[in-house]
Amino acid sequence: MDAARHVFSVDLLERYATKGRGTITCMAAGNDVILLGTSKGWVIRHDFGSGNSYDIDLSAGKGGEQPVHTVFVDPGGIHCIATVLSSGGVETYYTHAKWSKPRILNKLKGLVVKAVAWNRQQITEASTREVIIGTDNGQLYEIAVDEKDKKEKYIKLLFELAELPEAFTGLQMETASASNATRYYVMAVTPTRLYSFTGIGSLDTVFASYSDRAVHFMELPGEIPNSELHFFIKQKRAEHFAWLSGTGIYHGDLNFGAQHSSSPNGDENFVENKALLAYFKLNEGTEAIRPKSLAVSEFHFLLLIGDKVKVVNRISEQIIEELFFDHASEPVSGGVIGLCSDASAGLFYAYDQNSVFQVSVRDEGRDMWQVYLDMKEFASALAHCRDPLQRDQVYLVQAETAFSSKDFVRAASFFAKINYILSFEEITLKFIGVGEQDALRTFLLRKLDNLTKDDKCQVTMISTWATELYLDKINRLLLEDDTATENRTSEYQTIIREFRAFLSDCKDVLDEATTMRLLESYGRVDELVYFAGLKEHYEIVVHHYIKQGEAKKALEVLQKPAVPIDLQYKFAPDLIMLDAYETVECWMNTSNLNPRRLIPAMMRYSSEPHAKNETHEVIKYLEFCVHRLHNEDPGVHNLLLSLYAKQEDDSALLRFLQCKFGKGRENGPEFFYDPKYALRLCLKEKRMRACVHIYSMMSMHEEAVALALQVDTELAMAEADKVEDDEDLRKKLWLMVAKHVIEQEKGAKRENIRKAIAFLKETDGLLKIEDILPFFPDFALIDDFKEAICSSLEDYNKQIEQLKQEMNDATRGADNIRKDISALTQRYAIIDREEECGFIWLPVSLF
Repeated sequence: MDAARHVFSVDLLERYATKGRGTITCMAAGNDVILLGTSKGWVIRHDFGSGNSYDIDLSAGKGGEQPVHTVFVDPGGIHCIATVLSSGGVETYYTHAKWSKPRILNKLKGLVVKAVAWNRQQITEASTREVIIGTDNGQLYEIAVDEKDKKEKYIKLLFELAELPEAFTGLQMETASASNATRYYVMAVTPTRLYSFTGIGSLDTVFASYSDRAVHFMELPGEIPNSELHFFIKQKRAEHFAWLSGTGIYHGDLNFGAQHSSSPNGDENFVENKALLAYFKLNEGTEAIRPKSLAVSEFHFLLLIGDKVKVVNRISEQIIEELFFDHASEPVSGGVIGLCSDASAGLFYAYDQNSVFQVSVRDEGRDMWQVYLDMKEFASALAHCRDPLQRDQVYLVQAETAFSSKDFVRAASFFAKINYILSFEEITLKFIGVGEQDALRTFLLRKLDNLTKDDKCQVTMISTWATELYLDKINRLLLEDDTATENRTSEYQTIIREFRAFLSDCKDVLDEATTMRLLESYGRVDELVYFAGLKEHYEIVVHHYIKQGEAKKALEVLQKPAVPIDLQYKFAPDLIMLDAYETVECWMNTSNLNPRRLIPAMMRYSSEPHAKNETHEVIKYLEFCVHRLHNEDPGVHNLLLSLYAKQEDDSALLRFLQCKFGKGRENGPEFFYDPKYALRLCLKEKRMRACVHIYSMMSMHEEAVALALQVDTELAMAEADKVEDDEDLRKKLWLMVAKHVIEQEKGAKRENIRKAIAFLKETDGLLKIEDILPFFPDFALIDDFKEAICSSLEDYNKQIEQLKQEMNDATRGADNIRKDISALTQRYAIIDREEECGFIWLPVSLF
């Protein structure tokens, strides 16, 4: 590979790093701090963060070889545990970053510490908190050390291998919160097995629970003394693990949020996507060589094989690089001893007997998209793409894979996501070449989804093309001669719904005129109407519904707030003829209608014949306008009056004429119709009672009484009695009635006269006998008038007595009173004498 493309690189960090304190035997790193254990019992601490370096003597001046067997440091680079082997036994030391002298952990005396697991989530600078220690005799201990106590707080035996006692060579621990408690996850390895433990509570509680249940482990064939276990840590949380086993690298993902039931394969189920990278895959020859050490990065394994490090992609399991170390300047070198990692700093180290090398990582995820792509793991490939060109490469492979398998619709979806490496024309020609119109339509639709509003021309062009493809598909479905009629109908309905949804989504980008022409040329009237509705061309929509006889749908469109009110007036004549009830209901529910502009439609409806018992919808609407809306338009009132006049029953007409619609207004008219028009209409329709009312209303009382006499005497009398402020006129009207009554009676003379006398009583004294005598025949028996004459005489007597009283009260002049009395007396004498005879001439001139 080109050096510029290398992900990993090796640099010499420290030559003769032990400063003459012996050779390097072991190494640990954390938070930019490295600790080297030497063959002479020293721990050399290099703090690259602060630049400090100092040596810690663990031999305490004891003679002989006392090599540091193992050294461990926490992720923060603060706490250190080291084990020293000597002829006198095994000692384990603890040292703090602030200390210059170590402290022996007496409770671990005699135990060879082979592995340490730190509690990364809870450890502090002042305390290690709980730490798990694995020994060479297959035991796990819990220990805790506080910096101020300078000794271990406690030590507890957690677990011991009884069935197969082996050294624990690797330990890792993770914690997570669970229901206000702490859940522990512990993984431990021996040369042949991987053990996993989990539980809630304290560590001793978790391990104690395995006294009555099986311990879960994974056993692989082969034995490797230098077995190692590593977690890859990202943001203080382990994401995946790797075990250097005798067979290969056993690895997988860690999911600490999973349900924690047991798994029969030997792991707790927080381990996912497990895999084994066999060693034979890493060697060119036939013999599999086991690595001496292992380090784990986010995407790679670093395997120390011989004197070089092979970098293996853990996803593809391919060797991507080989790292070599420069030992040229060293007089004696036994080669690289081991690897260690600094999870906090993201660095890796290698060491031989004298030197420390730093293995740096530079953007190791940059080519992972290609790795996943080569493995056909497209979702992961897309997740690791860094730029649009890389994404285009992934989409292209997906598209070509689907295209080659003849899954053209799926291929279209992927082709639509490509923006740079293939042109629009190249892709469309692919589908045209294989005659896949459906896939081409899918491509266009998906392409529209990926375009922005700024690409107006391209959006309009693609939308129009898609419209034509939809129409072509609809027509092909209609023309297909397929026996599976039901399936074809279902597909047809589906494509119609899909097309309408497309029109709705693209109504703002489609060219209106072009789309209308397309829909019309394909004969898609329903879709044309639908699109017109989307574009708010309501006139087309309403016209279509009327043509289809669907008045209710047309009215629903007209009632939309955005529809101009003028369309109500325009289509009113057609709608009321189509469905008068629904139309009138619509009018009554529309608040801003002007009823005057609906008169042509109402007249058209009214001109048609209707059944006797049928509700006249126009009358209903006009009554609503007049009574509920208090409409004052003369045209509306005139039309309602004309419809009333044409009904057989004139009761509604009479009620209407008697209503005083302007009563609530100051100085307002009592009615709003044209009385002259009303009179002509009622005369034409022979509504005489209505005419009488109109004459009376127009103060044409004589005409009213004359016409009323042709209808009903009682009506005439009522009309005559309406005049109150003109005594002469009132008397004249009553005389007209009297004359009519006398002339119309054709019974015996005596009976006629008696009826006339009875009529006089109804005038309340307005008419006297002498007023109606001229209407009788020239000769009549006086006996027939006796009652009336007596009544008149009584009236005269009352008047005489009244006048006398007035004279006594001196309210009138004496002469006038005498004259009145004389006249009355004379008249009374005449009548009295004539009454003595059996009959008398009654000429008119006498009175």
